[in-house]
Amino acid sequence: MAKETFSIEFAGRTLTVETGQVAKQANGAVVVRYGDTTVLTAATMGKMSSGDFFPLQVNYEEKMYAAGKFPGGFNKREARPSTDATLTARLIDRPIRPMFAEGFRNEVQVINTVLSYDENASGRVAAMFGSSLALAISDIPFDGPIAGVEVAYIDGEYIINPTVAEKEASSLELSVAGNINAINMVESGAKELSEEVMLGALLAGHNAVKELIEFQNEIVAKVGKEKAEVELLHVDEALKAEVIAAYNAELQQAVQVEEKLAREAATQAVKNKVIADYSAKYENDENLSIILRDLAEILEGMEHAEVRRLITEDKIRPDGRKIDEIRPLDAEIDFTPRNITHGTGLFTRGQTQALSTLTLAPMSEAQIIDGLNDEYKKRFMHHYNFPQYSVGETGRYGAPGRREIGHGALGERALEQVLPSLEEFPYAIRLVAEVLESNGSSSQASICAGTLALMAGGVPIKAPVAGIAMGLISDGTNYTVLTDIQGLEDHFGDMDFKVAGTRDGITALQMDIKISGITPEILAEALAQAKTARFQILDVIEATIAQPRKELAPSAPKIDTISIPVDKIKVVIGKGGEQIDKIIAETGVKIDIDDEGLCSIFSSDQAAIDQAKALIAELVREAKVGEIYDAKVVRIESFGAFVNLFGKQDAMVHISEMAWAHTDKVEDLLKVGDSVKVKILKIDDKGRVDASMRALVEKPEDYVEPERKPREKRENSSYRKGNNRHHNFERRERTQYADKEEVKTDKTYPHQFERRERHPQLDQDFPELSNQKPE
Repeated sequence: MAKETFSIEFAGRTLTVETGQVAKQANGAVVVRYGDTTVLTAATMGKMSSGDFFPLQVNYEEKMYAAGKFPGGFNKREARPSTDATLTARLIDRPIRPMFAEGFRNEVQVINTVLSYDENASGRVAAMFGSSLALAISDIPFDGPIAGVEVAYIDGEYIINPTVAEKEASSLELSVAGNINAINMVESGAKELSEEVMLGALLAGHNAVKELIEFQNEIVAKVGKEKAEVELLHVDEALKAEVIAAYNAELQQAVQVEEKLAREAATQAVKNKVIADYSAKYENDENLSIILRDLAEILEGMEHAEVRRLITEDKIRPDGRKIDEIRPLDAEIDFTPRNITHGTGLFTRGQTQALSTLTLAPMSEAQIIDGLNDEYKKRFMHHYNFPQYSVGETGRYGAPGRREIGHGALGERALEQVLPSLEEFPYAIRLVAEVLESNGSSSQASICAGTLALMAGGVPIKAPVAGIAMGLISDGTNYTVLTDIQGLEDHFGDMDFKVAGTRDGITALQMDIKISGITPEILAEALAQAKTARFQILDVIEATIAQPRKELAPSAPKIDTISIPVDKIKVVIGKGGEQIDKIIAETGVKIDIDDEGLCSIFSSDQAAIDQAKALIAELVREAKVGEIYDAKVVRIESFGAFVNLFGKQDAMVHISEMAWAHTDKVEDLLKVGDSVKVKILKIDDKGRVDASMRALVEKPEDYVEPERKPREKRENSSYRKGNNRHHNFERRERTQYADKEEVKTDKTYPHQFERRERHPQLDQDFPELSNQKPE
């Protein structure tokens, strides 16, 4: 296959696609160039899996060479994916997964490798585009294409694929993906934006997505392969009809048991009975394993159909709630002692419960992030843990998986919007959510628990944040939007739409769907229902703790900050750290100074912090014009006196600025050691300070400014015969003899004439100099 290249202009940058040159043994491969970002995407398909799920794997591989950097660590080799790479892989997986046929079980891998990275041209957008296109042009049965974009909101305008500067100025960070007809994935953080603004952003993003999909369709039409014939998992229809007729009534009754564990036990009992009956019936059949596999699919489908029928037709939810009803709520703070932990919040919604614990630390404990972007410190961390006991099961324990990382990041985005600035609250902040019980929407419970922990811990957040998960059941024509979905509704439903925010607006969104997409009307209805539910949860949170505590927990470190000029950092540190060590020894505090001049001082003793802060302030203090000081005379000269303002900063008071009356001698008014009050008049470019005493005394009404006599000029004052240091013709009036292009006009020195070409007229007018030679 020969190399093919396609290009369009998109969101202010050139988007170029190349195929047919590299990775030709993959089922489909493309190179996507967007700005200066280059991503290679390869899609491959393996054999049919025997499992009961679609084995799709999407990777986003960050190579440090893409940003011209060495990997960190001893081995200097990329190791496990970064958090950002994991989140990007999830972001691509979620809109792609619904685009494969029901029953498709072949293993599929989509590997995105970042070859070059331009921070102003999104790598995740390029990788999502490449993932869809590699699948679309391949023979893999993919019902695409899809595409995704990023959206910012600045001064009432939506910006597609913003630059770094635009992201910093934006009140919205939104990733939205979809197919040509509808949106099927949303991920967002926002600074308390309204539902109307968020809906507008989603629609603006989808319009841009359509443009990318049309571009993909053009490419597929030219280079796309014919789709392969693959086996889909189908059950025996006769067996299905037989099982439904015999056991559907029992399963329907089991599904309507309201309590989760009891319902699971009832439904499992029916399933076990069916398996036992058919195992005995086909005990000697060589196809028993296939029959049992089909039975599992049939029973899952029966439960799925009954849950959806109850909701859409009977308007009955599995636990008996109304469509827009929230499960019982409870909130509690100080679950653990405040003299040990820094703040805790326990939030319960029905059978979902999360405990969040706050830890505060100096900024030296902030997480250092080193990826394709420039290294930076991450001040706020929200970690989410989902132990198996929370659902009454046993299972794997170890490093957090993609789901835990994703849910933690969602909570982080939701809560980060209301945190105080570093200047207001100079702490690194860590929240850890432990899911103690789960029956759906545990990520949103972790946000509510996090709000409680922050407020109980004394973090001055702008407003409490609550989260709720919305669901959807749709038959293609009719639909029902559900408030506060539980596990069964999430599993058998069509949408998981999580919305978090304050009373003033939305701070985070996340949407995953199992159908090809949802319409703007459904989105608007879901957002409206979510707002009502969010306010109900906030009522419970605020009834538990109305506002953040004014004081930190006794166990929390006390921290204060002082900003100093960058050029004063070395003054505070001193030679070999001598000065800062002296402050630490004197006060007992710990001090961190960053490259921007922010000094963080922390100790368990507030008085010691205040003392250290005062010492640092004194070291970097600078005099300013107009300021008044109580100064001490340190030196007397004939023309004035030098006074010490503070530290090592002196100022000169000229004799004429000591009093309004004429002063003959400085000693008539001052002596060394006297204390005087002075006002700063001037600071020159070399840092020399002029001060005045008389400026602080009322000027006499009969005062007349003395006449200043002009300095007398002496004849040939700039030239004395025989004195070589005055042989500087650029300093006297006879400069007409010098060729300006031949004479250095800056500082001159003795015998300067020998350093340049002599002008002929000089020898005629000054013959006595013509034979002078330098020593």
